[in-house]
Amino acid sequence: MATIYYESDANFDLLKERTVAVVGYGAQGRAQSLNLKDSGANVIVALYEGSRSKARAEAEGLTVKNVEEAAAMADIVQVLIPDERHAAVYRDQIAPNMEEGNMLLVSHGFSVHFGQIVPATDIDVAMIAPKGPGSLVREVFEGGGGVPCLIAIHQDTTGLARDVALAYAKGIGGTRAGVIETTFREETETDLFGEQAVLCGGTAALIKAAFDTLVEAGYQPEMAYFECLHELKLIVDLIYTGGLSKMRNDVSNTAEYGDLTRGPQLIDDSIRDKMRQILKDVQGGVFAREWVLENEANQPVLGALRRQESELQIEEVGKNLRSMMSWLDE
Repeated sequence: MATIYYESDANFDLLKERTVAVVGYGAQGRAQSLNLKDSGANVIVALYEGSRSKARAEAEGLTVKNVEEAAAMADIVQVLIPDERHAAVYRDQIAPNMEEGNMLLVSHGFSVHFGQIVPATDIDVAMIAPKGPGSLVREVFEGGGGVPCLIAIHQDTTGLARDVALAYAKGIGGTRAGVIETTFREETETDLFGEQAVLCGGTAALIKAAFDTLVEAGYQPEMAYFECLHELKLIVDLIYTGGLSKMRNDVSNTAEYGDLTRGPQLIDDSIRDKMRQILKDVQGGVFAREWVLENEANQPVLGALRRQESELQIEEVGKNLRSMMSWLDE
């Protein structure tokens, strides 16, 4: 069983003694910065020169500096920018300004686990990863709760890395719900596999294949869209709130029987073998190397795939149908 930490396991005074620089002010950066500020931590938001987020961060009561200045002022630097930017920003702007005994934090282990960031040996390196989007991290915190987090320690030079990381987790509300201990390897590899096999890759491919199957069989694309994409939210919401058992309890007996008898025909051993290969590519660094090279070449494959996907019939049909759904604008 996993080790889980709660409020009584974290000493927030350790964070009050330190200055935190949060690099980035996207959804996660904003949420963590504001939660830390509201908890009483000394927070600096670190942004590149000319960032459009500066005005918003300052309007919300936060101090904003450029990345170099913030890293030099901080004891803890939390990097909350896209994975593909970690290496250059750490190498050029953060590392030269960190001191012995400082801490580097991330909320996803990709760049450290796959060697895009090679941290100095005299600093602590840890991960606090909320298991929810930034908007939820902020909303739940303001309501008095917290989103569960993961904690992992990559490098503990001071002997205090876990304690300081837990103090950070407490500052963003994580210990209110529970902070689960993991490793950089486990978090990174399960995250990538989940995205590729289920959450994004698997789900999107299944939706498109099912839509195409119905349309090719002569059914109206609007009907195919509703049955294979639109109604997915109803099912996912049931699973999200109560697992597979709640979903099966709440759908019709017909749907449950179809699920239990036809689902295994679709996701058979051949699909499981493909999932195992995807996992091997993640574990062996094949995907990481491919993604690094893609970014070094300015994302030509990603750009082409985005254009290709935007032209699919399912996207055009969906756009038209969603225009009929006034509640989506609320």
